[in-house]
Amino acid sequence: MTGKEWKDIKVIYCDHVDCEVSLQGQVVYPAEWMPEQPPRIIAERCSHGLECNLYQKAVCHWSGTNPGVDPFSE
Repeated sequence: MTGKEWKDIKVIYCDHVDCEVSLQGQVVYPAEWMPEQPPRIIAERCSHGLECNLYQKAVCHWSGTNPGVDPFSE
């Protein structure tokens, strides 16, 4: 049986909300009969994404409002 869960990818300081945020990915694990398949990340979110969505302008990719801006990319 497959499984899905949200896992922290990294913790980083965000200037926009002025605190540390967790960047999370929704990981899908393969079925037991397909163990050679690696887990996949199917969605991404920020732990403070709801607060960012309350602002009047689009913020970043992690909050889901501005896919063109990723302030945490290295």
